[in-house]
Amino acid sequence: MRGPHNIWRLVRTGATFERTGAMAEVLEAMNAPARLRLAARVLGWPFKLLGLKGDETLPPLVRALTALGPAYIKFGQTLATRPDVVGQELADQLRYLQDKLAPFPRDEAVAQIEAELGLPLAEAFSELSEPVAAASIAQVHQARLAETGAKVAVKVLRPGVERAFRRDVDAFHLAASIIELLLPKSRRLRPLDVITHFEELVEGELDLRIEAASAAEFGANTEGDDGFTLPRPVWHLSARRVMTLGWAEGVPMGDNAALDALGIDRRELGTRVLTLFLRHALRDGFFHGDMHQGNMKVTADGGIIAFDFGIMGRIDAYTRRAYAEILFGFIRKDYRRVAEVHFEAGYVPPDRDIDDFARALRSVGEPIFGMDARYISMAKLLAYLFEVTERFGMETRTELILLQRTMVVVEGVARSLNPEINMWQVAKPVVEEYVRTHVGPQAFARDLALTAKILSRFGPRLPRLVEEALIAQAHPKPEQTPARKFGPVGYGLAGGGLVALGVAIGAAL
Repeated sequence: MRGPHNIWRLVRTGATFERTGAMAEVLEAMNAPARLRLAARVLGWPFKLLGLKGDETLPPLVRALTALGPAYIKFGQTLATRPDVVGQELADQLRYLQDKLAPFPRDEAVAQIEAELGLPLAEAFSELSEPVAAASIAQVHQARLAETGAKVAVKVLRPGVERAFRRDVDAFHLAASIIELLLPKSRRLRPLDVITHFEELVEGELDLRIEAASAAEFGANTEGDDGFTLPRPVWHLSARRVMTLGWAEGVPMGDNAALDALGIDRRELGTRVLTLFLRHALRDGFFHGDMHQGNMKVTADGGIIAFDFGIMGRIDAYTRRAYAEILFGFIRKDYRRVAEVHFEAGYVPPDRDIDDFARALRSVGEPIFGMDARYISMAKLLAYLFEVTERFGMETRTELILLQRTMVVVEGVARSLNPEINMWQVAKPVVEEYVRTHVGPQAFARDLALTAKILSRFGPRLPRLVEEALIAQAHPKPEQTPARKFGPVGYGLAGGGLVALGVAIGAAL
């Protein structure tokens, strides 16, 4: 329930960070100015004892996030993929959050399985192990089907996780409202809309029937992708809080030592992870939205197995085309064309100067071409990108936040496999292939054919629609209210191109 009572939740969040020692660790990792460090400690110290104690055996930040609950754990999972941002030591600690959280008892899982499936456990599974992996929302058990003996994974939601998520999201809404009130400049970033978008994603993740449907669709799209597979859902043994999938056998993507022991070429593997993500986003417009190391395994022959489809991203055909043109323009150093795409798509307000914007894009792109990724400061790059978006009045596009976040995560995974990976080189063949088939005369002809197909479906109604439109034009209503004028379709911080490119490809560079 939203309201002022959530202030207590926010106070307790800060107090928990202070009590566990995470506050000092985060400020150090962020290289925060001395004044900010002093202010944070002074404000947090009086409330220290109000914070949650957490598991004292865990490192400070992991201890704080696990104590605060699933929404905070999600944030930590993202940071775990970015050692270049938070440091290698902190990233290694945060990987604990991906699949090694404390499980809930097997007996509770059995009770949920029987209640959701409406039958005794023995009729569904001949075996059900203790939990083999536990994350923020659910845990996984290994099992065997009673009918066939096939090995499967049974995913069960944590008891009370829905309530815990909604409580956290309500507090986030209050925090966003306070930020918008006290910092008017933040309104272009639309913090409230961002939290609403996060809430929608969470709601989908808490219904395992939706996840099963996503797995089926994703599997159909990627069936022809070499070296990439995913377990398929067992529909009759899946419900809202329980889902059964085929078992994925392999080495965790984040275990470099195990990958080396198998003789896996980690450089090639990192390239393939990035290539697959770009291909899914551009080719299909439907991509895995949570591709951290805990959600991928590697088979003995180097194949990638993806699982956990609770968060999936979808982008429409026009956005994919604009996005590809932006990437292609940067690869070719055609900054004028990149700027034009931003204006055409409405990512930059039309009253801004296109030449100035192209010059700003060049100032972002040129310094990083040809430079070794290890020597580029991600923090400085993001700070400069933020200045550019503010200068040109670019607003957040919530529908593309997930694309941006996933790009950051996937690039982080690839860099953990190969610290020297060059995302420009990886992206080039995928983007060029897409541009050849989706931009230019070929694409124009296909668009016209699709338009004609749509019109043909409405053929019998077209004469009547035209007649009604002409009559309405000839006889306007005397006090007709003018149609509301909408501006361009969102301005793009979160995916409009510059930051979608900058945070993802810029992160890699």
